[in-house]
Amino acid sequence: MSESQQYAPAAGGPLGPQLREPDRMRSLLDAVMGLGRGLELPQVLRGIVEAAVTLTDAEYGALGVVGDGQLSQFLPVGMSDELIELIGRTPCGHGILGELIRNPAPLRLTDLTRHPHSYGFPANHPPMRTFLGVPVRVRDEVFGNLYLTEKRGGGSFDADDEAVVTTLSIAAGVAIDNARMYHESRRRERWLEALGEITRSLLSGTGADDVLRLIAERAREVAGADCAAILLPSAASADQLAVSVACGTGASRIVGLRVPADASLPGMAVRSGRPVVTADLRADPRAYPLGPDAGGGSGGALDGEAAGHGVAYGPAVAVPLQVDTGHGALRLSRLAGRPAFDDAEVTLISGFADQAVIALELARRRAESEELTVLHDRDRIARDLHDLAIQRLFATGITLQSATRLIERPEAAERVGRAVNDLDTTIKIIRSTIFGLRSTGDGREGRGLRRDLTETVQRAAGPLGFPPALRIEGPVDAAVPDELAEHLLAVTAEALSNAARHARARHLDVAVAVTADELALTVTDDGVGAGSAPHTGGLANMRARAAMHGGRLTVGTPEDGGTRLVWCVPLPD
Repeated sequence: MSESQQYAPAAGGPLGPQLREPDRMRSLLDAVMGLGRGLELPQVLRGIVEAAVTLTDAEYGALGVVGDGQLSQFLPVGMSDELIELIGRTPCGHGILGELIRNPAPLRLTDLTRHPHSYGFPANHPPMRTFLGVPVRVRDEVFGNLYLTEKRGGGSFDADDEAVVTTLSIAAGVAIDNARMYHESRRRERWLEALGEITRSLLSGTGADDVLRLIAERAREVAGADCAAILLPSAASADQLAVSVACGTGASRIVGLRVPADASLPGMAVRSGRPVVTADLRADPRAYPLGPDAGGGSGGALDGEAAGHGVAYGPAVAVPLQVDTGHGALRLSRLAGRPAFDDAEVTLISGFADQAVIALELARRRAESEELTVLHDRDRIARDLHDLAIQRLFATGITLQSATRLIERPEAAERVGRAVNDLDTTIKIIRSTIFGLRSTGDGREGRGLRRDLTETVQRAAGPLGFPPALRIEGPVDAAVPDELAEHLLAVTAEALSNAARHARARHLDVAVAVTADELALTVTDDGVGAGSAPHTGGLANMRARAAMHGGRLTVGTPEDGGTRLVWCVPLPD
């Protein structure tokens, strides 16, 4: 073959010259039949390469899948796994391999190193001389290229080899098309099953976090992704998105991480309202890096490399979540070297994003409905306590008080008087409870000082060994400013802690009273008394907190023993 002929494809139709070897024809027919039986695309692709190597007696073969003008996937045959690992990164479509991408026609070479577009070989690559390349078409598109090198026996690939491989490529195109349609139907079936599971979970009343976690897990499984994350608006900043739910490789290290809404793939999806796809996060300037070298102590990775694991992500897709309360995104990623997300996968992933939106909306509506029901119940209970319990207690107290004039024995009259005082205290407690039930809080994200005081006192039950009694009088949520409320909670916790450590009490009362111009905290126990308790820094801290607001702290012993601590500060005008 002359220098001009070695780069020219063979003439003739797709079957090439007449095949002379009956055994070779039978082998070709067997290969075509074998390809037709395959339904899983990876097995079909490898079967194509193995059949081509066998039919042409080549030492090495490969199938390169074409995507975006380069090789997106490369399947070699004839090399050991150790040799492939030594060679390193798979070809991208430069040199001779790229020649068939630019000109999709059969190419036969007696010495590929003499071709003007020869790119050379990387380190550890075995020497190769003879070459045969044939495009593989699926319908009207070039799916990839078959590459064969080093014909055994030292000869060159001839026209018969080219005709056989060309025929095989036609059958391969049909087999690939069938495998892709089968894969697409199976994938849609799995998507529908996953969506049905999510819908059932939504209708059963499952919490929003659990539903979002289910959405992320099923999206990762069905899309064949290695990591899935759902990002929602960050509570810390309106300009950031936070990872609310994550699953898959490195998921534990990215939960809670934040990305800017204007400089990340999820942020772009949120702003544009459309999916954003990238073939390689490592080379995409739109990807926001989070990793060990990103600064700020992120401790994880969202785009790029997973911190502490050495795991690099490549293909990724982010689809928007558009809800009434804000905008988020569902983001899926695959490890570097894996195929990018195709259009069909992006469309199906968007369906999962729609399910996430429904989950968030249902959870929000359910929470609002439950809160409204609780408010109605609280209002009803407060009304019943006021109209029934307080009126009956007040009438009983009046009756007992009027009956004391008819009691001749002084000790009996004293007991009745104490009962009247107890009834009066009970009425005050119930009135305080009614006020708490009807109070809407102070606007601090649904929390109020009354609730915080209740939780502080309840937490002291463990160290004390018994639950303290709490009485709150006056509009604590409305009248006490935030800064003073923080000091009050701190002093209450310190007083309860001191009592648990030193008082050895069996009963403890906490009373908080708000008047027109003063806030008073009174903590009374029946323990060993203040004189036997050691002087601690806690009392000094409480006294300092009172002095900051122009108040005072007094510690004394009641007539019946124990300790009474009074922390009193004036309220601002």
